[in-house]
Amino acid sequence: MQDKDNLSSHEFTLTGRSNLTLSGIIDVLGFDEETVSMETEMGNLVVKGENLRMSQLSLESGRVAVEGKINSMQYLGNTGKKSVFGKIFR
Repeated sequence: MQDKDNLSSHEFTLTGRSNLTLSGIIDVLGFDEETVSMETEMGNLVVKGENLRMSQLSLESGRVAVEGKINSMQYLGNTGKKSVFGKIFR
């Protein structure tokens, strides 16, 4: 289980539309060369682009880095806050 410090901050930095670094990542739901889907503290995040690859993945620290041409980023769903039952029945 992640400690509370890792769950308190979700940030991303996009550099030159080709390097994306993220923190506060709970899980990577799926990825291929055109889409990376992640669960964050603020809801699910879908990154779309071309020739995407994950150059860094550490779910223990909640950090992910994506390289390639980033075309869009979209948050889906809730704010990431789950009820007690949502945490149990994940």
